[in-house]
Amino acid sequence: MLQVIGLTVAYGRTEAVRGIDLSVAQGQVVTLIGANGAGKTTILRTLSGLIRPRAGRIVLDGQDIAGMRPHRIAARGMVQVPEGRQIFASLTVAENLVLGGWTQRGAAETQRRRDSVLGRFPRLRERLTQNAGALSGGEQQMLAIGRALMATPRLLLLDEPSMGLAPLFIEEIFAIIAELKADGVTILLVEQNASAALEVADIAHVLEVGRVTLSGPAARVAADPAVVAAYLGG
Repeated sequence: MLQVIGLTVAYGRTEAVRGIDLSVAQGQVVTLIGANGAGKTTILRTLSGLIRPRAGRIVLDGQDIAGMRPHRIAARGMVQVPEGRQIFASLTVAENLVLGGWTQRGAAETQRRRDSVLGRFPRLRERLTQNAGALSGGEQQMLAIGRALMATPRLLLLDEPSMGLAPLFIEEIFAIIAELKADGVTILLVEQNASAALEVADIAHVLEVGRVTLSGPAARVAADPAVVAAYLGG
């Protein structure tokens, strides 16, 4: 579904991502793990069109989308849940969901998608008329994921979904990711909680200073001594 070939991204003269290659097959969960500043979020922001790459190709369903405008990429089915959630705090939960469904055609389809999202997140149904800013951090993360699902993504980009959450909410968020995987949703996951990410992923890439230093099946990467020592508390 997605091929990234030789991706290089720079901020001024500083290269944040250096010649990255990776791919995501339909139905897979692929995770990027690494320390802060390794380039994980930069990669997602570049894939979703928020940053223009210096070099390389981003091929989605056979079409090179590198440099394409973000709304066009979203309309093609690659949708990002941003780091820090970035929900519209002054709008209600219901209004946030409606905005997420902007790619849908017709009120009936938008309603169908909303019913599907609320079936997955019953806590949001109880808070539809509340301002999103009044939700807890875990509820806001559910809303951010639900808002993205309103666009019926073919490829979901999740950027640090567990950041800043209490342990119980972290467990719930990863249970949701596992459910999405079981439902066939294709996911590219950036996550600081390497242990949880490797447990749910099929494929893992380890990033260090803008380069991929290790790739492979998630179980094999999780067993690598260097990964255990650096990210898994070994």
